[in-house]
Amino acid sequence: MNKPLALKLAPTTLKDVIGQSHLVGKDKILTNLVKNKKLFSMILYGKPGIGKTSIANAIINDLGVRHRFLNATINTKHDLDIVIEEAKMYGEMVLVMDEIHRLNKDKQDILLPQLESGLITLIGMTTSNPYHAINPAIRSRCQLFELKELDTDDIIKGLKKAIKHPDLEGIKIDNKVIELIAKLSGNDLRFAYNLLEICYYSTDDKTITEEKVRKINSKPVFFSDKDGDGHYDVLSGLQKSIRGSDVDAALHYAARLVAEEDLESLFRRLSVIAYEDIGLANPAIGPRLDAAINAAERVGLPEARIPIGTIVAEMALSPKSNTAHVAFDLALEDIEKGNVGTIPKHIKTDSPDYKYPHDYKGAYVVQQYLPNKIKNKKYYTPKDIGYEKQIKEIYERLEKIKKGN
Repeated sequence: MNKPLALKLAPTTLKDVIGQSHLVGKDKILTNLVKNKKLFSMILYGKPGIGKTSIANAIINDLGVRHRFLNATINTKHDLDIVIEEAKMYGEMVLVMDEIHRLNKDKQDILLPQLESGLITLIGMTTSNPYHAINPAIRSRCQLFELKELDTDDIIKGLKKAIKHPDLEGIKIDNKVIELIAKLSGNDLRFAYNLLEICYYSTDDKTITEEKVRKINSKPVFFSDKDGDGHYDVLSGLQKSIRGSDVDAALHYAARLVAEEDLESLFRRLSVIAYEDIGLANPAIGPRLDAAINAAERVGLPEARIPIGTIVAEMALSPKSNTAHVAFDLALEDIEKGNVGTIPKHIKTDSPDYKYPHDYKGAYVVQQYLPNKIKNKKYYTPKDIGYEKQIKEIYERLEKIKKGN
């Protein structure tokens, strides 16, 4: 079976690795480890297509050490036992394990003593954050190295190397088209190689044009991983951009979710933002968001982008206040600590001593509502911003009446 071009272009030495200049290169840690012929257990983590497997392979090749490859999802406990027996036979073994975050407890129990003794040196690879996804016992025995996302220049460098490969003999492609492929790749070098190869073999004259590339792939690729960190990073970026009133950034992150067609996550997070970050500064935003969500769901994509873009821009540019939910959290904190007290008798059900506010001027009358134990407690502190400025004026006027001023 003919291997994909991406596999044929995989570096066989650290000198051929594209990107990761914080780890690879003159006086960088991985290069120096190889130079000093010393290897420690490590975990390489980062997004797909940025070189985790390539670096692991390059280290193995540069050091010329005995090694075995396993996948924590596919390979069984029996497979791991075989690797350990081989390690005992030869005195040591480097185990390269993909999807290390999927390693179950049974396999961990087998592997841990071998890591501890030094019989096995582990190179683990994962797209997940190891601080969250990997067993602490494994993690504590490994050095963690984060691989950075490749930039467009890195992808272009890889593509220019690729077009010189014998498999693409006679290829005709200009720099403008190479840049287009790089941009469409979403900084995933493997995807860029695959797109280049498909474009090459889908032509009859080996000429790759912008039109050809766009017919095959018109949408940029970006890593989100709905069940992992990438997905939540996008949602976090959206919320923090709206909270920080950066309308351009807010639209960018919302557009990522729309491009992925993950409207459910987008709507759920916008609903939280409306009340957590905008709140009483613009209380109309909640109903307005609901109306926008209803409109988006009614018309569907691609037209849904219109109400979505409108409401995201409005939310980003709205005045911001978190006072209400902060006050509520303080109230909940008192409840959880048992700081409650007895409800005053005059506001209990059917009490004859209750003063009905609507019977008084301005529909307000001074009376105690909080339990005696916390009768002077203040949870809410209004901000002088947006609609809440009006609420603050009402709040301060009522406080003066309570104090008899």
